[in-house]
Amino acid sequence: MRATFAIALTLATASPAFAAGGGWNLGNTDFVVVLAFLLFIGILLAAKVPSLIGKQLDNRADSIKSELEEARALREEAQTLLASYERKQQDVQAQAERIVANARDEAAAAAEQAKAELAASIARRLAAAEEQISSAEASAVKEVRDRAITIAVEVADQVISKQMSAADANKLIDAAIQDVDAKLH
Repeated sequence: MRATFAIALTLATASPAFAAGGGWNLGNTDFVVVLAFLLFIGILLAAKVPSLIGKQLDNRADSIKSELEEARALREEAQTLLASYERKQQDVQAQAERIVANARDEAAAAAEQAKAELAASIARRLAAAEEQISSAEASAVKEVRDRAITIAVEVADQVISKQMSAADANKLIDAAIQDVDAKLH
Protein backbone atom coordinates (compact mmCIF):
# COMPACT_ATOMS: atom_id res chain seq x y z
CA MET A 1 0.00 0.00 0.00
CA ARG A 2 2.90 2.32 0.67
CA ALA A 3 4.21 1.70 -2.79
CA THR A 4 0.85 2.58 -4.28
CA PHE A 5 0.65 5.78 -2.30
CA ALA A 6 4.22 6.72 -3.32
CA ILE A 7 3.38 6.14 -6.96
CA ALA A 8 0.21 8.21 -6.65
CA LEU A 9 2.07 11.14 -5.07
CA THR A 10 4.81 11.01 -7.64
CA LEU A 11 2.32 11.03 -10.47
CA ALA A 12 0.30 13.78 -8.86
CA THR A 13 3.25 16.05 -8.35
CA ALA A 14 4.73 15.46 -11.72
CA SER A 15 1.50 15.77 -13.61
CA PRO A 16 1.33 18.20 -16.50
CA ALA A 17 -1.47 20.09 -14.76
CA PHE A 18 0.77 21.07 -11.89
CA ALA A 19 3.63 21.83 -14.24
CA ALA A 20 1.44 24.25 -16.16
CA GLY A 21 0.42 25.82 -12.89
CA GLY A 22 -3.24 24.93 -13.18
CA GLY A 23 -3.52 23.35 -9.72
CA TRP A 24 -6.61 21.38 -8.71
CA ASN A 25 -8.80 22.44 -11.59
CA LEU A 26 -11.30 19.85 -12.88
CA GLY A 27 -11.54 21.70 -16.16
CA ASN A 28 -8.06 20.69 -17.00
CA THR A 29 -8.31 17.40 -18.93
CA ASP A 30 -4.81 16.29 -18.08
CA PHE A 31 -5.61 16.55 -14.40
CA VAL A 32 -8.83 14.57 -14.87
CA VAL A 33 -6.98 11.85 -16.81
CA VAL A 34 -4.30 11.55 -14.10
CA LEU A 35 -6.97 11.46 -11.43
CA ALA A 36 -8.93 8.78 -13.30
CA PHE A 37 -5.77 6.75 -13.84
CA LEU A 38 -4.90 6.93 -10.16
CA LEU A 39 -8.44 5.96 -9.25
CA PHE A 40 -8.25 3.00 -11.66
CA ILE A 41 -4.90 1.88 -10.16
CA GLY A 42 -6.40 2.20 -6.69
CA ILE A 43 -9.42 0.06 -7.63
CA LEU A 44 -7.13 -2.57 -9.13
CA LEU A 45 -5.04 -2.63 -5.99
CA ALA A 46 -8.11 -2.72 -3.74
CA ALA A 47 -9.55 -5.65 -5.68
CA LYS A 48 -6.18 -7.40 -5.35
CA VAL A 49 -5.90 -7.81 -9.09
CA PRO A 50 -2.07 -7.98 -9.05
CA SER A 51 -2.18 -10.91 -6.61
CA LEU A 52 -4.82 -12.60 -8.77
CA ILE A 53 -2.68 -12.07 -11.85
CA GLY A 54 0.32 -13.34 -9.90
CA LYS A 55 -1.65 -16.44 -8.84
CA GLN A 56 -2.74 -17.05 -12.41
CA LEU A 57 0.83 -16.66 -13.61
CA ASP A 58 2.01 -19.01 -10.83
CA ASN A 59 -0.71 -21.52 -11.80
CA ARG A 60 0.31 -21.22 -15.43
CA ALA A 61 3.97 -21.71 -14.47
CA ASP A 62 3.04 -24.76 -12.38
CA SER A 63 1.02 -26.24 -15.26
CA ILE A 64 3.92 -25.61 -17.64
CA LYS A 65 6.29 -27.28 -15.16
CA SER A 66 3.96 -30.26 -14.84
CA GLU A 67 3.66 -30.46 -18.65
CA LEU A 68 7.46 -30.33 -18.92
CA GLU A 69 7.80 -33.09 -16.32
CA GLU A 70 5.22 -35.15 -18.18
CA ALA A 71 7.07 -34.50 -21.44
CA ARG A 72 10.35 -35.61 -19.80
CA ALA A 73 8.66 -38.75 -18.48
CA LEU A 74 7.20 -39.48 -21.92
CA ARG A 75 10.62 -38.87 -23.50
CA GLU A 76 12.28 -41.27 -21.06
CA GLU A 77 9.57 -43.85 -21.71
CA ALA A 78 10.02 -43.39 -25.45
CA GLN A 79 13.78 -43.84 -25.09
CA THR A 80 13.21 -46.98 -23.02
CA LEU A 81 10.83 -48.34 -25.67
CA LEU A 82 13.30 -47.44 -28.41
CA ALA A 83 16.10 -49.26 -26.60
CA SER A 84 13.80 -52.23 -26.06
CA TYR A 85 12.86 -52.35 -29.74
CA GLU A 86 16.50 -52.01 -30.76
CA ARG A 87 17.40 -54.96 -28.50
CA LYS A 88 14.52 -56.95 -29.96
CA GLN A 89 15.67 -56.05 -33.47
CA GLN A 90 19.19 -57.21 -32.65
CA ASP A 91 17.80 -60.44 -31.17
CA VAL A 92 15.68 -61.01 -34.28
CA GLN A 93 18.67 -60.25 -36.51
CA ALA A 94 20.82 -62.71 -34.57
CA GLN A 95 18.06 -65.33 -34.75
CA ALA A 96 17.73 -64.76 -38.51
CA GLU A 97 21.47 -65.22 -38.91
CA ARG A 98 21.32 -68.44 -36.89
CA ILE A 99 18.44 -69.69 -39.05
CA VAL A 100 20.37 -68.89 -42.25
CA ALA A 101 23.51 -70.59 -40.91
CA ASN A 102 21.44 -73.63 -39.87
CA ALA A 103 19.80 -73.74 -43.30
CA ARG A 104 23.21 -73.58 -44.96
CA ASP A 105 24.49 -76.41 -42.77
CA GLU A 106 21.40 -78.50 -43.51
CA ALA A 107 21.75 -77.78 -47.24
CA ALA A 108 25.41 -78.82 -47.15
CA ALA A 109 24.52 -82.00 -45.23
CA ALA A 110 21.73 -82.75 -47.70
CA ALA A 111 24.13 -82.19 -50.61
CA GLU A 112 26.67 -84.55 -49.03
CA GLN A 113 23.97 -87.16 -48.43
CA ALA A 114 22.76 -86.77 -52.02
CA LYS A 115 26.34 -87.22 -53.27
CA ALA A 116 26.72 -90.37 -51.15
CA GLU A 117 23.40 -91.74 -52.37
CA LEU A 118 24.35 -90.93 -55.97
CA ALA A 119 27.71 -92.69 -55.54
CA ALA A 120 25.94 -95.72 -54.02
CA SER A 121 23.41 -95.72 -56.86
CA ILE A 122 26.19 -95.49 -59.45
CA ALA A 123 28.04 -98.34 -57.72
CA ARG A 124 24.87 -100.47 -57.73
CA ARG A 125 24.27 -99.71 -61.40
CA LEU A 126 27.87 -100.50 -62.27
CA ALA A 127 27.64 -103.79 -60.37
CA ALA A 128 24.35 -104.61 -62.13
CA ALA A 129 25.88 -103.67 -65.50
CA GLU A 130 28.97 -105.79 -64.82
CA GLU A 131 26.73 -108.68 -63.79
CA GLN A 132 24.70 -108.26 -66.98
CA ILE A 133 27.90 -108.10 -69.00
CA SER A 134 29.33 -111.26 -67.38
CA SER A 135 25.95 -112.97 -67.80
CA ALA A 136 25.81 -111.92 -71.44
CA GLU A 137 29.43 -113.02 -71.87
CA ALA A 138 28.68 -116.42 -70.29
CA SER A 139 25.57 -116.72 -72.44
CA ALA A 140 27.56 -115.84 -75.56
CA VAL A 141 30.29 -118.31 -74.65
CA LYS A 142 27.66 -121.01 -74.05
CA GLU A 143 25.93 -120.12 -77.28
CA VAL A 144 29.25 -120.27 -79.17
CA ARG A 145 30.07 -123.65 -77.55
CA ASP A 146 26.62 -125.00 -78.34
CA ARG A 147 26.92 -123.78 -81.88
CA ALA A 148 30.43 -125.22 -82.15
CA ILE A 149 29.19 -128.54 -80.78
CA THR A 150 26.29 -128.52 -83.20
CA ILE A 151 28.59 -127.72 -86.10
CA ALA A 152 31.13 -130.33 -84.92
CA VAL A 153 28.36 -132.95 -84.65
CA GLU A 154 27.08 -132.07 -88.11
CA VAL A 155 30.59 -132.17 -89.56
CA ALA A 156 31.37 -135.43 -87.74
CA ASP A 157 28.07 -136.88 -88.99
CA GLN A 158 28.94 -135.91 -92.51
CA VAL A 159 32.49 -137.23 -92.20
CA ILE A 160 31.39 -140.46 -90.53
CA SER A 161 28.55 -141.02 -92.95
CA LYS A 162 30.97 -140.67 -95.87
CA GLN A 163 33.63 -142.90 -94.35
CA MET A 164 31.56 -145.50 -92.58
CA SER A 165 30.08 -148.55 -94.17
CA ALA A 166 26.86 -150.25 -93.15
CA ALA A 167 28.69 -153.06 -91.34
CA ASP A 168 30.64 -150.57 -89.27
CA ALA A 169 27.44 -148.73 -88.44
CA ASN A 170 25.81 -151.96 -87.28
CA LYS A 171 28.81 -152.72 -85.09
CA LEU A 172 28.60 -149.27 -83.52
CA ILE A 173 24.89 -149.67 -82.86
CA ASP A 174 25.44 -153.07 -81.21
CA ALA A 175 28.26 -151.62 -79.07
CA ALA A 176 26.03 -148.71 -77.96
CA ILE A 177 23.21 -151.12 -77.04
CA GLN A 178 25.56 -153.23 -74.97
CA ASP A 179 26.97 -150.12 -73.32
CA VAL A 180 23.48 -148.90 -72.40
CA ASP A 181 22.50 -152.38 -71.21
CA ALA A 182 25.62 -152.50 -69.00
CA LYS A 183 24.90 -149.06 -67.50
CA LEU A 184 21.23 -149.85 -66.82
CA HIS A 185 21.91 -153.22 -65.08
